[in-house]
Amino acid sequence: MNLIKQEIEKICQNSKKASYKLSNLNTLSKNNILNKVVELLTKNTENIIHANKKDLLAAQKNNLSEAKIDRLRLDEDRINGIISAVREIAKMADPVGKILYDTTRNNGLNIKRITTPIGVLLAIYESRPNVTSDIAALALKSGNVTILRCGSDSINSSNIIANIYRQALRDCGFDENCVTLISNINRNYVDQLLKMSNYIDVVIPRGGKSLIKAIASKSKIPLFKHLDGNCHSYVHQSCDLQKARKIIFNAKMRRVGICGACESIVVDEEIAKDILPLICDDLSAVSCEIRGDKKSCKIDKRIKKANKKDFSTEYLDKIVSLKIVKDIDEAIWHINQNSSNHTESIICEDKQAAWQFLQEIDSAIVMHNASTQFADGGEFGLGGEVGISTGKLHARGPVGLEQLTIYKYIVSSDFAVRK
Repeated sequence: MNLIKQEIEKICQNSKKASYKLSNLNTLSKNNILNKVVELLTKNTENIIHANKKDLLAAQKNNLSEAKIDRLRLDEDRINGIISAVREIAKMADPVGKILYDTTRNNGLNIKRITTPIGVLLAIYESRPNVTSDIAALALKSGNVTILRCGSDSINSSNIIANIYRQALRDCGFDENCVTLISNINRNYVDQLLKMSNYIDVVIPRGGKSLIKAIASKSKIPLFKHLDGNCHSYVHQSCDLQKARKIIFNAKMRRVGICGACESIVVDEEIAKDILPLICDDLSAVSCEIRGDKKSCKIDKRIKKANKKDFSTEYLDKIVSLKIVKDIDEAIWHINQNSSNHTESIICEDKQAAWQFLQEIDSAIVMHNASTQFADGGEFGLGGEVGISTGKLHARGPVGLEQLTIYKYIVSSDFAVRK
């Protein structure tokens, strides 16, 4: 354990040292690093796919679910998506150095509030290798150093991507310790990292309530909460039925293993008999199991009886819960009671109903006539995200470039003493 502690402390010391220079790096230099990453990712596409195949083989041997394997898989198209995201981040405005407040007081003090990097970020995330690149790229552009700890399932894929970032930093003449991946899967490494409050400024966990709880109990370091994605799609009585069935199908089935996938469908009683057979037709055709309340089971025999836990469960699989409600007030109450405060959507043509839903739902992202699968920093024009924050401090929703900055006050005067 002492050897692990020494190793982790050395990594953290190197990261902290690297952060002092990175935090003051100009925009051109940061963009040059990211453009070099694009070049190296492109050049190493086949090597990344080869590393990913090792992870996929291990995943199959470990009997990972189809949804988890899909999250893990990298092919040429997905790597091109990673490259495009890095290229987009390089083109975005630098979030550091923005003047948020500027005033001169009667006593002669000029006071400015200016955005600055947070410092050293520790990211602990599940087995999605693209997250390795997303977090590293966003951190570099916002002047933050990252220590990355991926899930063991993606260790080969994440390791090669992280090494590409380190090579890009070296090639551009900067400290490779601006990006570090902890490649040892021993959990004691995480325990030691969570004790490094002298070096690490923020923890970014991506892995649900159990991970958040574990970190909170072991660490005093502030964290961005990224809870599970129990996302709801509410079909209001004023909906266009064809719009509704298409949005529901996309929200659930486009990719079932992402946090923005719809896990629970809520339907107004008035249109339940019209919309449920359509939803069941679409979802049953792709072997998606529907677990509903008593009312819904009576309408369509393909719906299985749900239990209470189903309505608050993130399945990340071909399973969805379904609840029939009397009206929009009951729908909002049900969603707020069972949601993980990630993303909720209302499908309706009634503008007043849409406004009520958008105002009264207590989640980080609320939508109208849109698939919950749009809950993504890239889709929001943020270039990417380090996660969807479901908390209410500092950042909420997709955590992109701006959310990875804090600020400081710069106070200047010709001469000032306080009476």
